[in-house]
Amino acid sequence: MSLTKQAKTLNNNQIDAVLNYLDGRRNSRRNEVIFLLSIKAGLRAKEIAKLEWSMILDSDGSLSQFITLQNVATKGNSGRKIPMNKKLFDKIKELLETSQKELSFSPEDCVVKTERAKQTSPQVIVNMFSQWYRDLGFIGCSSHSGRRTFVTSAAKKIATVGGSLRDVQYLAGHSSLQTTERYIDYSENARRRIVDII
Repeated sequence: MSLTKQAKTLNNNQIDAVLNYLDGRRNSRRNEVIFLLSIKAGLRAKEIAKLEWSMILDSDGSLSQFITLQNVATKGNSGRKIPMNKKLFDKIKELLETSQKELSFSPEDCVVKTERAKQTSPQVIVNMFSQWYRDLGFIGCSSHSGRRTFVTSAAKKIATVGGSLRDVQYLAGHSSLQTTERYIDYSENARRRIVDII
């Protein structure tokens, strides 16, 4: 684990706890999408707030298998194409079907909106995560916890599908591999096991 102060990663039980907490609550479908965009796509709060339907729809208006994140929605120029996780795809599809029933729906609309506005701010997304984690008693977690969890999980599994840390760097939208490495939550147990088999 890094010795610098960073948002803590989430384990599978905590991920399930957040999804259970959000299920059935007010705006549950939207909030589940927000959480899954962080944990299953590694999006920053700014990217979640600025994500438009046009970035996840195919030319025929159907839901794409990819998030095509444009530079305008990212930090710096870190636009990228992220394959859509199945669980995220299913939840976004539900939200899309609900949104398309509204007369004012447009592909240029933001995916995440409030009851009063057609978009929200990154700070509102940050505040939502803070409230959820505080309600659940998760100490040291923030809006960056999902992103760190995504990067750590991807780094641990990327070699099993023939990829490398460069692929994780791309998915995270980092300009340098060193930044990606700082996101990864290291395992003392894994370090011990690798030394034993060298």
